[in-house]
Amino acid sequence: MRLVPVSERQLAAFAHRHVTQIPFDTSPRHLAGPGDARHVTHGLAAAGWTCTSDSLSPEIVLRSPDHRYSMQFDPQSATSAWWRLRAESTANERDWYAEFGELVPAEILGRLTDALIAPAPTEHIAPFQILESAGWVRESATTVRSPDAMCHVHRPTDEGVWRSSWRVETCQPGYGGTSTGTRIWHAYVDESIPEHLVSAFAAALADPVPLQRAMYDRTAHYSAHQSRSPLTPEDVVAAHSARLDAIRAQARAAHRQHRATQPAVTPAKARGVRPAVRR
Repeated sequence: MRLVPVSERQLAAFAHRHVTQIPFDTSPRHLAGPGDARHVTHGLAAAGWTCTSDSLSPEIVLRSPDHRYSMQFDPQSATSAWWRLRAESTANERDWYAEFGELVPAEILGRLTDALIAPAPTEHIAPFQILESAGWVRESATTVRSPDAMCHVHRPTDEGVWRSSWRVETCQPGYGGTSTGTRIWHAYVDESIPEHLVSAFAAALADPVPLQRAMYDRTAHYSAHQSRSPLTPEDVVAAHSARLDAIRAQARAAHRQHRATQPAVTPAKARGVRPAVRR
């Protein structure tokens, strides 16, 4: 299995952008801004996902090797959702859908897609438990908020229109500090998604390690804190390349394991030839 879907030219373009920019540590993560979408698209491509959209269009559509999953990135979307992730149903699993707004940090969404293309864990920590362990505040049985009260993770338990889907909203501070103001970005994940994917998103969201942004990169809000990063531009590029190498190695290992579990095919069956009749 040969996985080289991210070309040298594409990697060089990523490197060219980042080696010419001084990285700044930016926190909290939910206010860091969108960053580089290639944190998501390059990761999926390294796992063997193929681009099925018009190469000259700003819209990107990637599809998984088994054709079950698709990721759409549309920076010209007429709605507030720029990212759309879909899973088709199988004999054992329901279909599901997730969408993410323009200003969701690509590194956080990339953690979810990394979990999607990796083998599912046998155990995982629940999303709310991850957030509370990181210092997020439990507002109710269905809602946890960030320490600055600008990001809320909500999962309703009723059987209404939202059912038990996950919703994440980062909003402007509300009046008096008790209510939320204008929405900055959102994520919606329906209830059929495997929970370990939501856990991966929550872990990336609450991670205290800052994200790197260039001096003039767009952040989600003016209150985001930025300081000169100890990382060099070369460190940022090297980390991206190392992540893609790890994803490729994981994909190759999964492919070898899948082939090893397939029943052996005899040459006669492989050619569709009937055995000779003994005279």
